[in-house]
Amino acid sequence: MASTDPARPAGEAHAHTPRADVVLPCLDEAAALPEVLGRIPAGWRAIVVDNGSTDGSAGLARSLGATVVHEPRRGFGSACHAGLLAADAQYVCFCDCDGSLDPGLLPDLVSQVHHGKADLVLGRRRPQGRGAWPPHARAGNLALARMLRRRTGLRLHDLGPMRAARRDDLLALDLTDRRSGYPLQMVVRAADAGLRVSETAVPYLPRTGKSKVTGTWRGTWHAVRDMRAVLRQPPVPQQPSPRTGTTP
Repeated sequence: MASTDPARPAGEAHAHTPRADVVLPCLDEAAALPEVLGRIPAGWRAIVVDNGSTDGSAGLARSLGATVVHEPRRGFGSACHAGLLAADAQYVCFCDCDGSLDPGLLPDLVSQVHHGKADLVLGRRRPQGRGAWPPHARAGNLALARMLRRRTGLRLHDLGPMRAARRDDLLALDLTDRRSGYPLQMVVRAADAGLRVSETAVPYLPRTGKSKVTGTWRGTWHAVRDMRAVLRQPPVPQQPSPRTGTTP
């Protein structure tokens, strides 16, 4: 994966940005891991959640200095939530580890949360190059964004997998989806809890290898099905804010 910010050396965190843990759900991503882990900001911890890889991803990630968590229950949400539970930093980030997104950009997202501009920041994907975002996947994402707006009022354009928030805020959402609906459930429940959700543009590159979800019409359909089920769920009772002790 080519660097998206040549002015900043790989792995260099922004000054005055607090440390964060980066959750990287992983299923057979050995080809992309060296570049992705090489872009983790200095001083931050990479948590690679192996979700049943057969290509040696777990061993490779460990040899490159990442914390490896094994999650035997298959599903994107299972991997993400296992990483969230394994994190211990005040701020937690999520990022695909297929080479399509640059974790070196995560300090920008964390900084927005740290300075009170938002509680949950999503990376709005901007495709770079042919094949970065297949038309069927983009159409499905747009449809879901519109349904999300009707459900929550949030005027988002993308439900991108790159995101940052406080760990306590995420745990308080009591996320239950363990499939493709996990990212959407996080946004819906954040909105229901009164958290401020925003998005910021990030470059989106062609991934390394074939996508398990958006690489096919069938995978995209299953993801959309899971996410539509999330949108049909009734709002859950709001939990007290872990930072204020009151309901938002």
